[in-house]
Amino acid sequence: MPQLDTSTWLVTIIAMILMLFILIQLKFHKYSYPLSPAPKTFKSTSFPTPWETKWTKIYSPLLLPQQ
Repeated sequence: MPQLDTSTWLVTIIAMILMLFILIQLKFHKYSYPLSPAPKTFKSTSFPTPWETKWTKIYSPLLLPQQ
């Protein structure tokens, strides 16, 4: 039975790792990342409510004079 020749395994493994690294780098190179990430500012939209234009007063029982 012939012996298994393992002399080329090191070269094959190193070449495979190198090619995987190059392919991953090329894959990541396609994406465009923002240079300085900043939080988004959301514009709050306020809807007019009917009680904003009217005079209203809330009476709390604790603020009423004692009888």
